[in-house]
This record gives sequence, C-alpha cells and structure tokens, in this order.
Amino acid sequence: MPLFLCPKTTILINGVFLNMQKQTSFTVQEAQKKLEHYCAYQERCHKEVIQKLKSLNMIPLAIDVIIGQLIINDYLNETRFAQSFARGKFRIKKWGKNRILRQLKFREISAWNIKKGMAEIKADEYLNMFETLFNQLWNQFEHLGNSKCQKKVFDRLQYRGWENELIYEAINNKKQQTLRN
Repeated sequence: MPLFLCPKTTILINGVFLNMQKQTSFTVQEAQKKLEHYCAYQERCHKEVIQKLKSLNMIPLAIDVIIGQLIINDYLNETRFAQSFARGKFRIKKWGKNRILRQLKFREISAWNIKKGMAEIKADEYLNMFETLFNQLWNQFEHLGNSKCQKKVFDRLQYRGWENELIYEAINNKKQQTLRN
C-alpha cells in the first residue's frame, strides 16, 4: 500500500486523496468564550467575527447564536467599532476620509454606522492633520524638483485617502508661495 504525500496536508492512499488537516471542534459555549476574548481584546466588526467563527468550523446556526449572545452581552457593537476605527485610522495612521470610508464599506458596516464613525473626525483637527502631513511630505520630496515633488506628494496623500481638492489647493498654494519668494 503506497503512501504519497501531496501539498496542503493531503495524502494519497490507494488512489484516494484524504485531507489530513487538523479538524478542531468546539462546543457553542467554548466558541463563545473564545470569541468573547477575541472581541474584548479590540473592537471587531460582524464580518471579522463571522470569519473567525468559520475558521473554527462552526455551523451557520451556531454562528447566529454566538453573534446574538455577543451583541446582547455588548462584546460586539458595530457603531462603537466604526467610531473607534475612524478615530484610530485618522489619528494613528493619518488616513483621510476617503480611505476610512472605503475600509468601513469593505467591512460591510451600515451607512448609519459609517456616518456615526466619520462624525468622530472633527473638521479643524482634520485640516490641521492634512497641513502637517502635506508639509512633512513636501519637505521630504522638495529636493526632487517642483513637478516630481508635486507628483510624489499628490500620490502619497491620495493613497492615504485625502481628498483631491484639498491636495490640489495645497499644491497651488505652495507653488504661489515659491513664486513670491
């Protein structure tokens, strides 16, 4: 009886492929405890929790029961997640509103919760962060020459989700400043 190992922990015995991946099974109570710790560590959205439960090989009925209990016990709250996500990505990663909005939509957060999350970013704080980031990037690439510097700054800021109008306005102001000097 030949035994051949194949990729991805599958073996071939007598012409039959058998999956030898470790199958873990949890009771609903065990999975719920595990997910309570998972959600207590940091804010999670429903999509992340469902993915985690699927990775634990839970059936759809058990997933619904566990999600319901997590919501009832206040371990899972998408409004709180959206607010925390928007604040954190803006203040720590210096993302603009476009990128934060895209990421919240990717995580399947409702429009109401997205609106609540985006309200966490104050307008004056947003503009101050933009100016600081713009000046930092401009100084970093200034040695490349005017047009290359503009392109690099624009690309970096757009990637981080800042609005094109803000970027163009800042670049034009910087150009006018250099012409005056």
